[in-house]
Amino acid sequence: MTTTTLKYKSQAVAKYYFIAALALFTAQILFGLGLGLQYVVGDFLFPYIPFNQARMVHTNLLIVWLLFGFMGSAYYLVPEEAETELYSPKLALALFWIFLAAGALTIVGYLVVPYAKLAELTGNDLLQTMGREFLEQPLPTKLGIVVVALGFMFNISMTMLKGRKTSISLVLLLGLWGLTIMFLFSFVNPHNLVRDKMYWWFVVHLWVEGTWELILGALLAFVLIKTTGVDREVIDKWLYVIIAFALMTGILGTGHHFYFIGLPGYWHWVGSVFSAMEPIPFFMMTVFAFNMVQRRRREHPNQAALLWAVGTSVVGFLGAGLWGFIHTLSSVNYYTHGTQVTAAHGHLAFYGAYVLVVLAMISYAMPTLRGRIANSQRAQNAEMWSFWIMTIGMGVMVLALTGAGILQVWLQRMPTENAMGFMATQDQLRFFYWTRMAGGVMFLAGLLTYLSSFFIGGEPVVERSGADNAGHLTQALRGA
Repeated sequence: MTTTTLKYKSQAVAKYYFIAALALFTAQILFGLGLGLQYVVGDFLFPYIPFNQARMVHTNLLIVWLLFGFMGSAYYLVPEEAETELYSPKLALALFWIFLAAGALTIVGYLVVPYAKLAELTGNDLLQTMGREFLEQPLPTKLGIVVVALGFMFNISMTMLKGRKTSISLVLLLGLWGLTIMFLFSFVNPHNLVRDKMYWWFVVHLWVEGTWELILGALLAFVLIKTTGVDREVIDKWLYVIIAFALMTGILGTGHHFYFIGLPGYWHWVGSVFSAMEPIPFFMMTVFAFNMVQRRRREHPNQAALLWAVGTSVVGFLGAGLWGFIHTLSSVNYYTHGTQVTAAHGHLAFYGAYVLVVLAMISYAMPTLRGRIANSQRAQNAEMWSFWIMTIGMGVMVLALTGAGILQVWLQRMPTENAMGFMATQDQLRFFYWTRMAGGVMFLAGLLTYLSSFFIGGEPVVERSGADNAGHLTQALRGA
């Protein structure tokens, strides 16, 4: 059996973060299926897990498991890029257990304590931070997140300072520091509703359409360097151009959330123009990924990781780019805001841009964390099947939500007279909601297939050369 060891022993801490991320990802999908059923079977799990509690758990698990994935990726990537051991592996492990415990206690709190009572018990009267979508965490949890984030950033920054500085690690560090700083706006909760929503978008938008895109670019570039062997200088040039466009369009594109919340009217133009340009960096990312594959100088044995990486660029463009553009202009958003069109965009964007890039990092890193260059061909085949099953399942969900959103606009938003009421409209969308459930079940099947790949044995694949390389990438991209 061909085995390998990690270049730096401290990279091993990433394994804890990856395992936790996958466990929380699975829990998120299970709660998502429960939510989907509650759309069509209104009393499902009621009163034990009402819709508002399930939704908080679903969205909070999404954020937490992606943060675990980002942190694990950084702990694996930074030592290798810096060519030195992690500054403090013990600190990384301590922060892991703190973060995991805080996240678990928060989820338990959501499920067993009424939210108003939870706010009272956790000191929300001292500093009011609860009650906002995605930022429902109690004050102690938010403070714990800040402590974990600052400790994590200290560890990563010190590792980079004592080692080699590369474009990938610098872009990653910039994105991670931006993520940490933007979260501080979650403590700003003014009584003025306009200012409240503005600061709220400073966290939510400038995370997912700003700093997280830098993290995405760095992780994707790292996986492509490792799996294609393309010159670092070539990838660096692409990376700089992509993040420049991402920052320019992402920061000013925040204006598409300011359309109708009471801010000046010029945001209609600023938001429309720059958010319409937001697909550009994602399209560039797609071209970048395929360009790197075409120029590859090696055929890495871990073809599953390459599939996840290429999938990130394509599905990320579709979800964050195309589906975002569909309803980003103010004149269109006036009708679609808050409809199922928004949900369709959100699901596909998160899956394509962030879920897939974390899975790409896990797919590349986990074999080396387990002492091999790549998994067996059988295990990789299961991984590639899981990619297609999850992606098709997500596609079914997104198309169903898009159809539901269009019908919702037609029945409820566009008529100037005799518009259908909200609940009456929901009754007309049941077919789409059942279709979404079918896509969700398919997605869960793909996730379980992915998890099963970790338990499939066999002889690890070794690196090929010469004529053996012919057609191998094509086979991977087809999920053979």
